[in-house]
This record gives sequence, structure tokens and C-alpha cells, in this order.
Amino acid sequence: MKSVFLKGVVLGYVFLLMGACNSNQDQAASVDIEQIKKEIQARENKFADIYNGGELKNIGYYADDAVTFYQNMAPLRSRQERLDFLASDLEGNTNKIEFKTNEIFASKDGVQVLEIGAYTVVDSTNAIIGSGNYMSLFEKRDGQYVCLRDMSASDMPLE
Repeated sequence: MKSVFLKGVVLGYVFLLMGACNSNQDQAASVDIEQIKKEIQARENKFADIYNGGELKNIGYYADDAVTFYQNMAPLRSRQERLDFLASDLEGNTNKIEFKTNEIFASKDGVQVLEIGAYTVVDSTNAIIGSGNYMSLFEKRDGQYVCLRDMSASDMPLE
């Protein structure tokens, strides 16, 4: 009796794994992962250009209902909170930030995308003064991806 139960459990796991594998193949067949990755990287590049240029009112990266999680502070839940935070971060700052999309995981229809990336901050001499990793959840709205949730973590040693 125990043997029959154990075989049933093992077969159940095998079918579960097969189903999971098939869904990944379905995803690859239904969306162009490389094209989506290019679109997300373009959004990151535009964000960096606007941030580095100090023109935050044109940022356009986030959805109105986005939530941003930065380290050591409460989540930012509104457009104005994000703009205020970014503006204070830029005060007297000549540093530049760059983002690199490392991986994306797209829904079957490509409407939602999870991005895993890395960032680098350099000073005016191009010396690296900060770096880390981030995760951002995007949703395609009105033909372009907007960020719904993001969080980052520094990989620099604590001082």
C-alpha cells in the first residue's frame, strides 16, 4: 500500500515538472524575449539619461501606481514622493548612473516583465563609487513598458 502511494506521489511530481517545462516552452514560443529585453534596456537607458541630466519631470519611467523600495526607508508610493526623493538625491550631485538589464522573465503574452539588472554609479572622474543590483516589474500600458514595482540593493561593502 505504501509503495502504491509513493509511486503516485512520484508520478504526480513528474507530471508537475513536465507541465512546468511545457509552460516555459510556451512562453518562448509566444513572446520575443530578446526584443522585450531590448525594450526594457532602452527604458533603463532613457531613465539614466534623464536622471543624469536632472530633468526629472520628464522621467516617464514609472506607472502612476508604482511602488519603489529603496534601502533604509519606507516605500515610495506616489509619483511626487519619487520625484522628491530623486530631486534630493541629485542636489549638488555630479555622479552618473548606468543600468544594465541582465535577465528578463516575461509573462506568456509579454504584458508583464520581471527585469533583473545591475547598476553602477561613477563620479566626475569616472571612478566607480557605487554599484548593486535591482529587480523591476514592468507592465505594458498604451504600447510601452512602465515600471510597477522596483527595488535595489547595493553590493558595496559597508563602511
